[in-house]
Amino acid sequence: MKIVMAYITTSDTDEARKIGRVLVESKLVACVNIFSDMNSMYVWKGQFQDDHEAVMIAKTTQDKVPMLIETVKANHSYECPCIVTLPVADGYRGFLDWIVEQVKS
Repeated sequence: MKIVMAYITTSDTDEARKIGRVLVESKLVACVNIFSDMNSMYVWKGQFQDDHEAVMIAKTTQDKVPMLIETVKANHSYECPCIVTLPVADGYRGFLDWIVEQVKS
């Protein structure tokens, strides 16, 4: 089974914790790490933005990604949230097996 890491930004740590809890409790992800107070610079609707955000890194399997995206969007304050996944090429087999076990339906 393909393991992926989802990179998700949120408006703040509280929002990340809320979304993270929903994702873990619904077994869409095995684990969420939250990094608070990240600085983001970007242009949104023609305006330069320099904001503080929180970052979530979620571990899951490829088959859970479509539902993960829908769940994040439904619980997110942003009109266009950053939700991207990156494949996990390799790692400690015990940990990767744990991820698969945690997200089993």
